[in-house]
Amino acid sequence: MSTDTTSQQLKKVVPQAEDFLPLLGTDFVELYVGNAKQAAFYYQQAWGFQPVAYSGLETGRKDSVSYVLQQGKIRLVLTSALQPEGDINRHISQHGDGVKVVALWVDDATKSFEETTKRGAEPYMEPTTREDEHGKVVLSGIHTYGETVHVFVERSQYDGPFLPGYKKLEKKFQTEPVGLKYIDHMVGNVGWNEMNKWCEFYAKVMGFAQLVSFDDKDISTEYTALMSKVMSNGNGRIKFPINEPAEGRKKSQIEEYIDFYNGAGVQHIAVATDNIIETVTQLRDRGVEFLYVPEVYYDTVLDRVGEIDEDLAPLKELGILIDRDDEGYLLQIFTKPVLDRPTMFFEIIQRKGAQSFGKGNFKALFEAIEREQESRGTL
Repeated sequence: MSTDTTSQQLKKVVPQAEDFLPLLGTDFVELYVGNAKQAAFYYQQAWGFQPVAYSGLETGRKDSVSYVLQQGKIRLVLTSALQPEGDINRHISQHGDGVKVVALWVDDATKSFEETTKRGAEPYMEPTTREDEHGKVVLSGIHTYGETVHVFVERSQYDGPFLPGYKKLEKKFQTEPVGLKYIDHMVGNVGWNEMNKWCEFYAKVMGFAQLVSFDDKDISTEYTALMSKVMSNGNGRIKFPINEPAEGRKKSQIEEYIDFYNGAGVQHIAVATDNIIETVTQLRDRGVEFLYVPEVYYDTVLDRVGEIDEDLAPLKELGILIDRDDEGYLLQIFTKPVLDRPTMFFEIIQRKGAQSFGKGNFKALFEAIEREQESRGTL
């Protein structure tokens, strides 16, 4: 399903979202990492991202270096420090590698800044114009949960490879893409009793509306639980589920994340594909590790979700989960953490009409995560 089709369907279910902050899509996601060159190699080799642009010593940038990678509409920026002092190294020391910037594509970055800050957002970047021979880009930004920030990107008058200050990056080493199309949603983990605070932030400051909510009755196992609400902008192109811990017998995945990330942050990035079997097969063959789902899950799954187009055998072999809502069904799978700390991971999702987030899979997913926590001694 295309992003446009998804957006049209979501307009029906997010009527209360306000459009004082029109968002065209996710422009890029920037991660602060310990070694940008090696991280870029990982996302190229394992995930099929292609090198797009670069900024560093060769472009006159003395304090940091960034590699820009792209696949479909997904753009990752991997940034490392070149000097011992500064915010990037402090951020990595405190949080490990992780998402710093969730950049949003807008028509007017100045207006976006004004609309959000007058509603209470803390400024991160005043509207700034950057120019080079390819044109100009206007950037602005606000703080959100933890140290995560939103940068508004206005690029209608720019035709360069990424942003002014970056040069086109052409490498002989390129791998084949794995079929990733766009970012479906991004999930934030926040601390105890902070979910409603940040959902209200997205409603008041950015005009989002609540798409769905899950409590500890929906998302729990014998040992752990969490709470979650999904916030969406008016056209449905930007969806941010917000998770907080809930009381359980043992430490939940959200508590583990907060402990190791030392605060709130982006837990996972859900990326869409049109053929999840092909995508996951390629990712697995390239060394990406996924959560294990017991084979017994597949004994009754079709009784729950009904008829699907795919043969069940490859889904079972790969560990892909299935769920259905009133609009259709979806296929999803989750990687193990892609960093040394048990923090950020990825979800691969294929929507066959469904607009939901896999509620029927929560128990199987959480039990799989708990098995990983137990192996780490953090459950």
